Amino acid sequence: MQTWHLRDRRQSFVLASTDDALPIIVYWGASLGLGEDLEELASAHQGDVTGGMLDVLPPLSVSPESASGFAGQPGIEARTSEGLQVLPQFRFQNEVTSTASDLQILYRDDANGLTLKLAFHLNEQTSVITAHSELESDEDIALNWLAAPAFPCSARTDHMLEFSGRWCSEFQTEKLRFATGARERTNRTGRTDHTHFPGLIVLEEGTQNSSGEAFGFHYGWSGGHTMVAEELADGRRQLQFGHAKGTQSKGRNFSSAPLYATFSANGLNQIAVAFQQHARKWIVPNTKLPRPVHYNCWEAVYFDHDINELKDIASRAAALGAERFVLDDGWFGKRDDDTSSLGDWQIDPRKYPDGLTPLVAHVRSLDMEFGLWFEPEMVNANSDLFRKHPDWILGPADQPRGRQQLVLDIRKKEVEDHLYNGISEILGANEISYVKWDHNRVLPIADAAQTDAVYRLFDRLCEAFPQVEFESCASGGGRIDFGILRRTQRVWLSDSNDAIERQKIQHNAALFLPASITGSHVGPHRCHTSGRTLDIRLRAWTAAQRHMGFELDPRELTEEEAGILAETTNWWKDNRDWMMNADILRLDTSDPAEIAELHRSASRDRFVVFSALLSPSDQIVPHPLRLTGLDADVRYCVSLKNRADVAVLSRGDCALKTVDLTLSGQYLMQHGLNLPWRFPESMWVVEGQRL
Repeated sequence: MQTWHLRDRRQSFVLASTDDALPIIVYWGASLGLGEDLEELASAHQGDVTGGMLDVLPPLSVSPESASGFAGQPGIEARTSEGLQVLPQFRFQNEVTSTASDLQILYRDDANGLTLKLAFHLNEQTSVITAHSELESDEDIALNWLAAPAFPCSARTDHMLEFSGRWCSEFQTEKLRFATGARERTNRTGRTDHTHFPGLIVLEEGTQNSSGEAFGFHYGWSGGHTMVAEELADGRRQLQFGHAKGTQSKGRNFSSAPLYATFSANGLNQIAVAFQQHARKWIVPNTKLPRPVHYNCWEAVYFDHDINELKDIASRAAALGAERFVLDDGWFGKRDDDTSSLGDWQIDPRKYPDGLTPLVAHVRSLDMEFGLWFEPEMVNANSDLFRKHPDWILGPADQPRGRQQLVLDIRKKEVEDHLYNGISEILGANEISYVKWDHNRVLPIADAAQTDAVYRLFDRLCEAFPQVEFESCASGGGRIDFGILRRTQRVWLSDSNDAIERQKIQHNAALFLPASITGSHVGPHRCHTSGRTLDIRLRAWTAAQRHMGFELDPRELTEEEAGILAETTNWWKDNRDWMMNADILRLDTSDPAEIAELHRSASRDRFVVFSALLSPSDQIVPHPLRLTGLDADVRYCVSLKNRADVAVLSRGDCALKTVDLTLSGQYLMQHGLNLPWRFPESMWVVEGQRL
């Protein structure tokens, strides 16, 4: 028997193999002692056999094999060039690496000419496991499915927390119970997509943000995925992630994307913190610090670009505290609406007769960086590029359009080179430090090679322009994953700047994403996606919970509103150095109308609580808000930052309205804070300092 034990302070991950067969994960949970007898543990893991079953219990390995009698989802589905089904039976070949944090092992199937490499890495700083599979064939095969290493799901964690959504309402959650059979979700849109975020949390019935056991998973791939969560007839459960089934072409070398996984014995927040820290420290490259306050002009001018108006808007944005000005869609070709010019990445001389230089110079004179919008993967039929190269389109010529556009086939080297050269020319000729990279339609063909080509294009541009940060936007949150984040420094979480919708989206996205890469903007007085009108205070504080920016027309602000926005922005600037490295902890609230979270500094010496009341409460007096993640025996000075917002209907003696309090972490977590009464669609901001 062979055994392997990956271990850190929080979790142990134990694999075992008998008869040189593929390994089985025989334990994953709270950290085991170094003296644990792993062979005994593996023996104890073996289940029984009874009537109505095979004479042996088919192994639920990290790549389950149909040839071993396994009746569930196999880890590999492939056919030979003659169309015959491939049924692998792998045997141990070589141990490449084996340490307390790294494991790489090779398995070989001589009969089918296959080699399988399995890799596991446990990051001891973040307690995140990265697992991936590589398959090599001696002959061409048609691969339908290659799973990243399959993980078992414990019988005690009998629920799944799934993530779905839609445009302007990303990161919706749904809690489902495991049942006999397979829960399979396949995203064939060719991008991560709003409705299929590649994440899952498996949890106990009573798991909450701060208590209970949970296992978190994220598949770091931008091109569509398949997730299989399966309960076998014998009661065992497995979870598999891989590229969307059928999206890899015939060949000899295949690889899954990394599957990121982590265990928590203390609720969803421990999952969230692990993923947040891992993204911030190990996934996202070269994030500019301090994070600059954004201004994006899209919702102020749309396609109507006038350089004098834009200069005026930039000046007003700078006065409010903006440090980066992003010129959005409409600066190129003859782009007066969304029906034309995508693909023609030349500056429009009608709008910019002297190029972008005068606007860039004005923005730079205001001590702001300059950013620019692109949508490189798309093309309009009404464009010079399409008229010249109709053969560069991905998919059939008569396909339905999406937002009046088609997709470029970047798998073709000449298309990739054309885009690289066009973007490089713009970036090289102008003082641009930021690119908002958009992606506004699903793909007509789900092909992993297209995603690989997009990654190559990003990698080339990042190497050529290391001073440029990139934002991933896909109609908002349609392409957010650790694959694209290896090449970008920011994500546009949603096209909705409605603060109420943003509260929900941001709150759930924090299970995976840190504040430093999550863009959040103060939108216009009347939100253009919901039609809702919200107070500037809620809009400003909602943006201040993440990487802050504005996307309104500053000319619409009253003097009072401008003052409130500038004050909130200054507060964010004063706190961003620690907040952009803080852990976001979601708070369990007894009032369903309330969404609250606590941002805890890396040094644990300070925190800020954001408590938003999105709709009227059912009760008259607010329930105490219990905090989390504090040190029980430490005393904290707690103050209500925005006590000037207390309403006249708040008539009691709630202490935080008038004084700061000194309270223990134990009290704050066990009893909670009594906050003043407030109107719905409002926010309380509470600051805490360790004494």
